[in-house]
Amino acid sequence: MIRTEDILSTLRMVKQENLDVRTITMGINLSGCTDRNPDTMCKLVHERIARSAEQLAETCALVARRYGIPIVNKRLSITPIARVADGFGTDEMLQLAKTLDAAAADVDVDLIGGFSAMVHGGMTAGARSLIESLPLVLSQTDRVCASVNVATSKAGINMDAIALLGQKLIEIADATKDRGGFGAAKLVIFANAPENNPFMAGAFLGEGEPDTVIHIGVSGPGVIKQALERLLASQPACRLNELAEEIKSTAFRITRVGELIGREVAARLGVAFGIVDLSLAPTPKAGDSIGEILQLLGIDRIGAPGSTAVVAMLNDAVKKGGLFASSSVGGLSGAFVPVMEDSALAAAAQEGYLTLEKLEAMTSVCSVGLDMIPVPGDTSPETLAALIADEMAIGVYNHKTTATRIIPIPGKGAGEFVSFGGLFGASAIMPIHNTGQSARFVKHGGKIPAPLQSLRN
Repeated sequence: MIRTEDILSTLRMVKQENLDVRTITMGINLSGCTDRNPDTMCKLVHERIARSAEQLAETCALVARRYGIPIVNKRLSITPIARVADGFGTDEMLQLAKTLDAAAADVDVDLIGGFSAMVHGGMTAGARSLIESLPLVLSQTDRVCASVNVATSKAGINMDAIALLGQKLIEIADATKDRGGFGAAKLVIFANAPENNPFMAGAFLGEGEPDTVIHIGVSGPGVIKQALERLLASQPACRLNELAEEIKSTAFRITRVGELIGREVAARLGVAFGIVDLSLAPTPKAGDSIGEILQLLGIDRIGAPGSTAVVAMLNDAVKKGGLFASSSVGGLSGAFVPVMEDSALAAAAQEGYLTLEKLEAMTSVCSVGLDMIPVPGDTSPETLAALIADEMAIGVYNHKTTATRIIPIPGKGAGEFVSFGGLFGASAIMPIHNTGQSARFVKHGGKIPAPLQSLRN
């Protein structure tokens, strides 16, 4: 039972330290909507979403007012569309995506995730159609987010799917060039995707879940930063293990708050509660930054030697604090390093201190991967595919979730500036060294086998 005093002790976090519930995400099972006729299926999908989520926005507003804790986003995650729409072609996939977009607007949610496919073992006809439709879908919808899982530690890495996605990234960026290539920011490419994840753009409803479920994503970089500032002010000579313990205890309190909010929203809606995902997901706002935490912990220039070690410590302490606080922790839970969404990371990239190569090293110990990385618009599909493959390899061979959100910026080169506004942020475009030198590798296709340890298990 979560006690009232656990909430009261967080009032300072809310009022002074940017604590928020980043998202309440309702998962909706669409398996019962499958129909060979796309018109019929679209009608069933719209009705199912409208019926399930009609009270979501109102309930979130009520609970936020009650506790004085902002709920920033209301979102939906659905059964992966490649599963329920297998057999549809690209035109039908676009029709279904537009239905999802309209339904999300009707119930007043910000984003809907689950235009997704699992292709780590191979591509079905439906999965291929979904991937082929992505340039149209992500340019002609506002709220739909997509993800593709191309690798697991059990199955290995599907290089055919990665090569196709490298080409589609260019097409998505070109289809949204009037918005700076923004469509690519709504596509996540995963290794070892978590089945239930409230954070976009990679959310979808996993197997074994009830028909409707509430997941919560809590974010608190500002809370962690100010807790560390207080400790360092009182104990300037404190050691790293003491700093890690402060992060862990603060993450514990944040998780308790998040679970209380999520369970109340679920109870008021009469649906099951799923997971609380405590992820330090930054925003472009000053004081709400992962990069600022790294600087506070002694990395004067983000990207300098030691940056990877500090991210590892931060990620581990957040996970431990969350797991100690709740038996319902899931999703990605840990520290994100999304360049465009974090003002300090974006500044380090612009100044040249944070390179793509150093970011890749940091992703071996963070919660996600190469996240919100703007790259030159003339980058070749093979180079993009090779970047994706590198990140997938980190996930597969380290038995962790990794992902990419790489965004080619049409008509712009390294060092130029791009801004998407809002939570999506802004950054200088990052250079890719040795571009165009990986084409022969990518064109081999096939699969990179699973690691030996996974095969033994």
